[in-house]
Amino acid sequence: MRLAGAGPYAAGSWTHERRVVCKAEELEKGSNLRFLVTNRTDLDPLALYNWYVRRGEPELWIKDLKGACFADRLSCHRFWANQFRLLLHAAAYWLLDTLRRSLVRAGIARMQLDTLRLRLIKIGGWVREQLYGLHALHLHLASSHPSEPLWQVLAAHFDLRE
Repeated sequence: MRLAGAGPYAAGSWTHERRVVCKAEELEKGSNLRFLVTNRTDLDPLALYNWYVRRGEPELWIKDLKGACFADRLSCHRFWANQFRLLLHAAAYWLLDTLRRSLVRAGIARMQLDTLRLRLIKIGGWVREQLYGLHALHLHLASSHPSEPLWQVLAAHFDLRE
C-alpha cells in the first residue's frame, strides 16, 4: 500500500515555508518513507511524487554516461574533436547498455554501468582470430576470472558459442 501527503514546512535555515511531499509504503522488507521538497502546487502529492520518480530515471542515464563512460571529459580546444569524443562515449554507453539489457533478459540482476564495465570490459584476456577454415574469434580470459558466468550468459544470448 502506498500513501502520500503534503504540507508546508520551514527548516531553521529557510527564509520561508516550502511544500513537502511525503510518500509512505509498506514493502516486504519493511516500511519505505520518502520526502521531497518542491515549489510545484499543480499536482496532488502522489502524482507529484510519481512525476519526480519518472524524472529521476533520465537523470540516472546521464549519471551513467558521465560516470561509467567518462563523457564529461571533453577537454579538447576544438569543437569537432569534442564532438567525436562524445560520439565515442555514446557508443560505449550503447554497448554497455545493450550488454546490461541482455543480462537482465537472461535473469541477471540489473547492474550499474560502471559495475558492468569493471566486471566485463576491464579485465585481462586476449583475442585469437582463426583465419583458416571457419573465420572465428576466440576470447580467452583467465580461468579464475570471477565474472566468467556473465560472459557465458552473454555468449548463449548472442549465440557466440561454437
